[in-house]
Amino acid sequence: MVDDRDRNEEGRAQQARPRDALGRPLPYGAAGVEPISEVPLSPQETLRYARRLLDEGRPFAAHEALEVRWKSCPDEERPLWQGLAQLCVGLTHHARGNARGASRLVERGSGHLQEYAQSAGPTFGLDLTSLVECARVRVEDA
Repeated sequence: MVDDRDRNEEGRAQQARPRDALGRPLPYGAAGVEPISEVPLSPQETLRYARRLLDEGRPFAAHEALEVRWKSCPDEERPLWQGLAQLCVGLTHHARGNARGASRLVERGSGHLQEYAQSAGPTFGLDLTSLVECARVRVEDA
């Protein structure tokens, strides 16, 4: 079996194709958006970075930034970061014209954030209820 996936130096799968602002792969050699850093950041740095990416119209990249934190955070914080990442995937689907996928991912993210809110873990200054409502309004406005 031939493995034709792009790999990094450690042999892990890593997409080398350029991507557009919504995360869609472009042909090799095409000009795409700058890939995000995969270095884990602090919670506040992650939130600032994801917000900047959202402000730039890059919800897929914001999802990736939140996913880096989700994969490196303490276990008890995973529902928070997973939920935030899924809200961004919902926004990505919305921007790509996939209303059904957008709604499903926002609801999945909402479930993780509701679970997390019941744990009384740190929200790092976020109003989780407002974030979910904002995402719902955006994807319903299709």
